[in-house]
Amino acid sequence: MKKILHSSMKIAIKTIILAYIFVLSNIAFAQNKMQNIDELINKTDPAWPLVLKWIDSARNKVEILPCDSSRAKDALFNTQVSTYSTLGAVIYNSGGIMIDNGWIRILGSGDSRLNRSVPEWNKGKTIKEYGDKPDYLLVADDAVGGFFAINYGAFGSDLKNIYYLAPNSLKWEPLGAGYSEFVRFCFDSDLSQFYKGLRWSTWNQFIANLDGNKSYSFRPYLWSPEGIDIEKCTRKLVATEDLFKFNLNKQKELNSSSSSE
Repeated sequence: MKKILHSSMKIAIKTIILAYIFVLSNIAFAQNKMQNIDELINKTDPAWPLVLKWIDSARNKVEILPCDSSRAKDALFNTQVSTYSTLGAVIYNSGGIMIDNGWIRILGSGDSRLNRSVPEWNKGKTIKEYGDKPDYLLVADDAVGGFFAINYGAFGSDLKNIYYLAPNSLKWEPLGAGYSEFVRFCFDSDLSQFYKGLRWSTWNQFIANLDGNKSYSFRPYLWSPEGIDIEKCTRKLVATEDLFKFNLNKQKELNSSSSSE
């Protein structure tokens, strides 16, 4: 009798555990339920025609990288944004956008010259799996090792505004603009003023043929007192992926050392 009761209890416990796992898996599925591609492609009021108008009147040099339709659909689906938005339009209609011969690289769905899409670039950095809700989303970077991201709570209460991880401070600095305004800033603003102190005298001779997956690393570091004059720093091309990870690690080190002082 005791053996029968013991066996029944084990079965009951196992059943409860399986039921609990099933509930949790369904909750997780509900949280990460993704819209299909047809829901994300806005055919009545897409943002891309407006972006093209901005490009036509742009003050800075703007180059739209070609996109593969299949890759564009995958990138849009994995990012889970609509083409009604500027971000979705850029992802779906371009392999990326190069500003000032590639000094700034606005990410799209990927191209041979900028071989990383928005979702691919963020996976393993701001998200673990496609469909996850990030605290911030990386959307652009530049040749000097700076990174642009949309804030979804990581940096403050100004949600959906763009922040810049500046290479000469290693701090996420608010730009006070949303994604659409950021795109227009890239097209029309005085970038030499924005990048004052971050462009060396012959920078434009090095950028035109730059691989969009590489950025310049400097010694001394630009954020150090010794690196304040970029003309005196040495430059080395490194993978943008490696530079991003390096900058985040250095940022943590600097933050921990300053807090302990």
